[in-house]
Amino acid sequence: MSSRQGRRQSRGKGQTRAQSRQGGAPKNRSMLWIGGAAVVLIALVAFAIFRSLPGTTASDFEVVAYTGQDTLGDNEINFVSLLEQNKPIILNFWAGNCPPCRAEMPGFQSLYEAEADDFILLGVDVGPFTGLGSNQAAREFLREFNITYPTGFAKNSGPVRDYGVQAMPTTVFITLDGNITRNWQGFLSQDNLQAQLTFLREESAAEASATS
Repeated sequence: MSSRQGRRQSRGKGQTRAQSRQGGAPKNRSMLWIGGAAVVLIALVAFAIFRSLPGTTASDFEVVAYTGQDTLGDNEINFVSLLEQNKPIILNFWAGNCPPCRAEMPGFQSLYEAEADDFILLGVDVGPFTGLGSNQAAREFLREFNITYPTGFAKNSGPVRDYGVQAMPTTVFITLDGNITRNWQGFLSQDNLQAQLTFLREESAAEASATS
């Protein structure tokens, strides 16, 4: 090979390496952007669910009743007013066009009928804020399944954010002092519901003993 040919090949390899570096830069920048966006998204989700983690305190919101006005005390209430009844609370977020909600609510009804003397069960319709049905769809759902325990709808999307509703349904277990013991995302079987209620009662009893 002549020295002239060797110089041409050397220059060609140098151009190829430079082009490779230039071609990789936009890809690297794109990957950095995607990674940064993922970090921001994770941070936002973490912020949304922070207030609903076990050990945090229940947030207030307005509820308009569908059923159970006698238990709730009025047709329209602030959720935290239920703590004045000095009972633990099971707060279930659901929607009229939510298939897992339809699967689990008969179990809630059975539990309510069997042993609701020492706890409050409240189902809150958030269908309009999750794309899973209107308030009318929720009312039809309640009639279809003959749901009689206290239910109502949220007046705005605040509880979806404050309780970190990332799946439908979502069930939050709250002690008589307003402390969250569990935020259950998704379908809750009757056996799991019973187990969570037992734990909620134990935690509430411990709170009562500590303050007596």
